[in-house]
Amino acid sequence: MAELSGPRLYCCCKCRNQVALHDDVISKAFQGRNGRAFLFSHAMNYTVGPSEDRQLLTGLHTVADVRCSDCQEVLGWKYVRAYEETQKYKEGKFILEKSKIVKENW
Repeated sequence: MAELSGPRLYCCCKCRNQVALHDDVISKAFQGRNGRAFLFSHAMNYTVGPSEDRQLLTGLHTVADVRCSDCQEVLGWKYVRAYEETQKYKEGKFILEKSKIVKENW
């Protein structure tokens, strides 16, 4: 019988700080600055930069960069506000770029 391990996690690619749970992935079909990105409902062990308006592929959003709390690597961003009604579901959620995170406990 296999041993049960902890939850499947995503960690910072630089320092391996735990930043998100696999169970919090909403979608893997997002685009970040450097390629594919995942939309998460929650993140952990991060700091948030100042909010700014950015024109993204899906319209204008107010976002704030999300950094690893240990090494300060920019991992993605948090949606603060969506201006289009169809994009409101993103508010309060996180984009973490696939190239900036690694899997742990898989």
